[in-house]
Amino acid sequence: MNLLEMIGRERQLFDLDVQREEKLLSEKVAAGRFLVIGGAGSIGQAVTREIFKRKPRALHVVDISENNMVELVRDIRSTLGYIDGDFRTFAIDCGGREFDALMRSEGGYDYVLNLSALKHVRSEKDPFTLMRLIEVNVLNTIRTIKQAHEHGARKYFCVSTDKAANPVNMMGASKRIMEMFLMRASAQLPISTARFANVAFSDGSLLHGFNQRFAKRQPISAPNDVRRYFVTPQESGELCLLSCLLGDNRDIFFPKLSEHLHLTRFSDIAVRYLQNLGYEAYECASEDEARLRTGELIAQRKWPCYFFASDTTGEKDFEEFFTHAETLDMARFESIGVIKNEPVYDEARLEHFLITISSIRSGASWDKREIVDLFNHMIPDFAHKETGKYLDSRM
Repeated sequence: MNLLEMIGRERQLFDLDVQREEKLLSEKVAAGRFLVIGGAGSIGQAVTREIFKRKPRALHVVDISENNMVELVRDIRSTLGYIDGDFRTFAIDCGGREFDALMRSEGGYDYVLNLSALKHVRSEKDPFTLMRLIEVNVLNTIRTIKQAHEHGARKYFCVSTDKAANPVNMMGASKRIMEMFLMRASAQLPISTARFANVAFSDGSLLHGFNQRFAKRQPISAPNDVRRYFVTPQESGELCLLSCLLGDNRDIFFPKLSEHLHLTRFSDIAVRYLQNLGYEAYECASEDEARLRTGELIAQRKWPCYFFASDTTGEKDFEEFFTHAETLDMARFESIGVIKNEPVYDEARLEHFLITISSIRSGASWDKREIVDLFNHMIPDFAHKETGKYLDSRM
C-alpha cells in the first residue's frame, strides 16, 4: 500500500532537509547515548529507527507496552539488523521506581527523547482518564526532565502537538501546559520540541482503525467534514530527530504548509484506502445499515462505509501549528518552520497548577469540572468545545 497516495501526496516532506543535514545528524548520533521514552508507540518507533540506523553508541528504549516493544525489536532486526552500539529495551513505566533505578544504573544519557503521551481527544470524557492524561503529558514530563538534568543530559526533547496551538480540547491544552513547564525547565537544560500533524496509520488512530476494520470485515466509519494534515511515521521520526539534534533551546519545530502538505478529509482517505485494496466504498445511510449489509456488500467487492458530520467534544474546526503571537523562523529549513521562544513563563501560575492537581488527586472524588476550570485558569483563552458527545459513542 502506498502510504503517501493514501494521504494525497506524492513525495516525502523532509527529504531535502534530512539530506542537507545528514552528515551532522550522523555524527551527532554516532557520538551519543540516547534514551527514548515511549519508544514503542508509532512516533517512538519511528524515532528509534531514525536513531538506530545512524549507529549510536547507546540506544535504550522505555515503554510500558511489552508487546509493542517486542514488535519494535523484531521490526528493527528484520530491516536494519544490528549495530555495534548498546541497543536495549525496557518494558517499564517512566513514572515508576524501575525507571528511577534505570537512570541511576546507566549513569545518564546525552539525549533524552520523551515520546510518551496520551494523544486521543476521547481521553477527556471522564475525570479518571483526564487525570491519567495530565499524569503522562505534564507530570511525567516534569519528572523526566529533572532526572535527565540530574544525570547530565545535554538535551531533552519532548513531543508536542499541533493541537497545542489555540487548543480547543483537553489533550491539546495539556500539551500547551506542558510547553509552559518546558519553558521553565529550559533554564537548567536545553530543550526542544515539535508540533506536527496526525501521523497516518499510527496506533489507535482512525486510519489505523481502517486496517482493523478491514481485517475483521467490519464497516468503516469516518467523519466527512473534518480536514486534517497528515505526516507519515518516517516523517514524524525525522522531524523529532531534527528538532532534538539541531534545535536551539526552546525551539518548536513544525512542518511548513505548502503544496506538499494539505488538508485531507478522513472520508476521502477511506475511499482511496478501499480503492487501493480493490473495493468500492459504498456509503450507507446509518451505522445500522452498514452493519447489517456487511456480508452482502463485501461479496460484491463493495465495502460498507458510514460517513457523518462530526459533533463530538474537542474536535477542532481547522488545524494550525502556531499562533500569531509566536515568533517564527521560516528561513532555516526548506520544509520545516521553527517557533523561537524566550524563557517566558508565569511561575505563580505553574505552581498553582501543581498544587491544584495535587489537591484534586488527593480528594475523595474527582470532578471533571474542576479540571476544566484549572485548564481555563492556565490558558485564559482556552476555547474548550464541550458538546456532551464523545468518540466512544461512534462506530
